[in-house]
Amino acid sequence: MRVSIFVTCLVDQFHPEVGHAMLAVLDRLGIRYDFPKRQTCCGQPAFNSGCPKEAARVARQFVAAFADSEIVVAPSGSCVEMVKKRVPSLFADGSAERQEAERVAARVREFSDFLVNVVNVTDVGARFPHRVTYHDSCHLLRGLGIRREPRALLAEVREANVVELEASDTCCGFGGTFAVKYPAISGEMGREKLRHVMQTGVEYLVACDTGCLMHLRGMIAREQLPVRALHLAEVLAAR
Repeated sequence: MRVSIFVTCLVDQFHPEVGHAMLAVLDRLGIRYDFPKRQTCCGQPAFNSGCPKEAARVARQFVAAFADSEIVVAPSGSCVEMVKKRVPSLFADGSAERQEAERVAARVREFSDFLVNVVNVTDVGARFPHRVTYHDSCHLLRGLGIRREPRALLAEVREANVVELEASDTCCGFGGTFAVKYPAISGEMGREKLRHVMQTGVEYLVACDTGCLMHLRGMIAREQLPVRALHLAEVLAAR
């Protein structure tokens, strides 16, 4: 198996440590990977803003970049959901572009899904002696149906005390452009999420989407809360 890494915009521009952590886990498991340098955005920001033509233009570049990939792995349920469920619909039924987009989309997997359901591993040799809880991001849970996999991976992390989060499946308020269009509602949703987090007494909040983490990290910093937000890959890379 050779994996092609789709790094996503938020990881590339704001949180490269998440990408580095994902590669550290793949290295530990002996999985070969490459990084197609032609890759750009998957088209989700334009799509969510109601601009399908612009989204299709970006999606063409994504499909071309990964056309020869055996399997594509990304640390983002949101971007993977976009590629698998939305990108093919940007092209006309029966067209060659639609068929190629569907072919590439079928090969794209979110990181936790890839580890558990493709590599068939839950113990990646991680050690993280801390109390943690997990937030279900919307696109990962509702769009891709992935709930069990991140929890199965966390359960095997040595010395980690995993606490279930109340209302773990409610939105954190980020929602991509939603946070920009409706900042007051987005902010209150984030504060409600963090109220549940603080009730657990954990040291770390874990999630699989950098958008959620960026949103919650900002609120944690502003409120000076005694908790940190990490991507699942960062926990799995810890030794």
